[in-house]
Amino acid sequence: MLVAVLALLSACSSNLEHSTSAQSTAAAAGMVQREIPAGGFDLTAYVRIKDPGQPITVYIEGDGADWVSRSQPSMDPTPRHFTGLRLAVLDPSANAAYLARPCQYSWGAACNTTYWTDRRFSEEVIASMSAALDRLKTAGGIHLVGYSGGAAVAVLVAARRNDVLSLRTVAGNLDSEAVNRFNRVSPMPASLNPVDVAAHLAALPQRHLTGSADKRVPPFIAEGFVASLGSSRCATVTVVPGASHESGWEKVWPTAIPTCDN
Repeated sequence: MLVAVLALLSACSSNLEHSTSAQSTAAAAGMVQREIPAGGFDLTAYVRIKDPGQPITVYIEGDGADWVSRSQPSMDPTPRHFTGLRLAVLDPSANAAYLARPCQYSWGAACNTTYWTDRRFSEEVIASMSAALDRLKTAGGIHLVGYSGGAAVAVLVAARRNDVLSLRTVAGNLDSEAVNRFNRVSPMPASLNPVDVAAHLAALPQRHLTGSADKRVPPFIAEGFVASLGSSRCATVTVVPGASHESGWEKVWPTAIPTCDN
């Protein structure tokens, strides 16, 4: 019992430290924190709205601190480097938002390790993220950006909505089972796989950035996803020289919003 309590206190302390750092990063870019109740989770967002009549670009965070080791899940998935937020603050759009994943920054009764491990892309998680987009969207529609596992969420959300104008992914997990096989980790039968809905997004303008030095989600994942679209007219894959899974992205951001003419 004592060990469990100490671990929980350590997780709470870590959560506060990284939350404070994220708040400072967002505030410097004029983004205001919001807590969004959505599908049983309280999701943390940082938002900047200057023109509600224009589209909003929403950045979805990666998996965060999901595992301590290959066999031990983290007690707190709050990201240490919050790459999604670091990209969001570089966005020059009038309206921009950063949306964290369940149990990142905000801890609630629904939180347990399954939601940042084997159920990270489950139906309830995707429904929750889509409900949060309902609260964030502006009259002009939504441009989605997903980093790492946030790319899987972005794809799965986009496939069930009619207000998404474009999709950009960065080091994106676009085929969760292929990524798990490549990394020799267990499959996630309780999660949805983004590549399974690829054909629904063939007409959506999209650009997938992948790093030449990414050892976790290598370029063949994005290339395979685009091949699964059935048509590549609206999609491009850009391999960024030297970029790894967690570094090299701020140097090339922002990228242009894609169109079907690319």
